[in-house]
Amino acid sequence: MRTLCASTLIGEFFIVGFAGLVAMRTSDLSVTTVWTVSGIAMVLCVLLCGFLTRPGGVQLGWALQIALIASGFVVPTMFFLGACFAALWWASVHFGKKIDEAKARFAEQAGTERAPEPDAV
Repeated sequence: MRTLCASTLIGEFFIVGFAGLVAMRTSDLSVTTVWTVSGIAMVLCVLLCGFLTRPGGVQLGWALQIALIASGFVVPTMFFLGACFAALWWASVHFGKKIDEAKARFAEQAGTERAPEPDAV
């Protein structure tokens, strides 16, 4: 799950940066405000990659998805891109858990199929 979710978050990192560039040119917000908000969101994307396996990591990811969709009020295209990334986030969490479960099953099967090795004298 961690790999899929981290890939989604790194993609969001770039999208937030590009949205910051668009917001800087098209919105009435100051450049400082745009880059403060965008910078915080970008840092959160990267930091969250490391917190995915900890309790609450996935929930923080969902909060970031909601914020990404809400950024559509400043850059309207972000409504669509935020929804796309929210769908990617869901798929990453959903299928990532299935992959983790399958890996655990395969590791368990491989461990039970091996015969214990005799001690070398």
